Amino acid sequence: MKLVVGLGNPGRRYQGTRHNVGYVILAELARKFGRTPPRERFHGDVVEADLAPPGGENSGDTRALLLSPTTFMNLSGTSVQEAMSFYKLANDELLVLCDDLNLPVGKLRFRAGGSAGGQKGLDDIIAKLGTEEFSRLRLGIGAAPEGWNWADYVLSKFRPDELPAIEQAVATAADAVAAWARKGIEYCMNQYN
Repeated sequence: MKLVVGLGNPGRRYQGTRHNVGYVILAELARKFGRTPPRERFHGDVVEADLAPPGGENSGDTRALLLSPTTFMNLSGTSVQEAMSFYKLANDELLVLCDDLNLPVGKLRFRAGGSAGGQKGLDDIIAKLGTEEFSRLRLGIGAAPEGWNWADYVLSKFRPDELPAIEQAVATAADAVAAWARKGIEYCMNQYN
C-alpha cells in the first residue's frame, strides 16, 4: 500500500488557488486510477486506487490511498500521521504533492527528502512524523510578483495565461505519481526533474 497525499485548503474559497495544486493532482489521480468513491477518513477525504495502468504488468501491486487532508494546509501532518499509523506504512511508501513558490509555473520536481522549503503543509508533516525522509512532488506556482505578500499570492488564482502550463503539469504529475508507485523515487527524479 502506498499513501499519496495532496496538500491544499478545503472549501470553495480556496478552489483553484495556487496553494491547492496538490488537491488538483490528487483529483486527477482519482479520476484516472480511483477504485472507490471518496469518503471521509483520517481528517481528510480518501479514495482507494490502483496506480498501475489497467491490465498492465503491475496491476494490483500498486494499491494506493489518495488522501486530501481537510485540516487546512498548516495542520496537514495530523491527517498524514493518522493514515501512516493506521496502515503501518514506512516513510518510503509516502508521497506528498504540493505547490512550490521557488519553481517556475508548471515545473515539476521530485525529491526523496529534505526540508520543507517554507511550505507550511510539508513543515507540519515533517514535525508530526519526526522526519524529513519521505518523497514529495512539488509543482511550481511561480514566485510572488514584486509588492505581493507571499501568503496572499499562494491563495490567489492562476492567471488565464498560466492555466495551459498548469493543466499540462497536472496531467504529467498524475502519470509521474503512477511511475513513482511502480518504479520508485530515483527513477522519477531522473525522469521528471
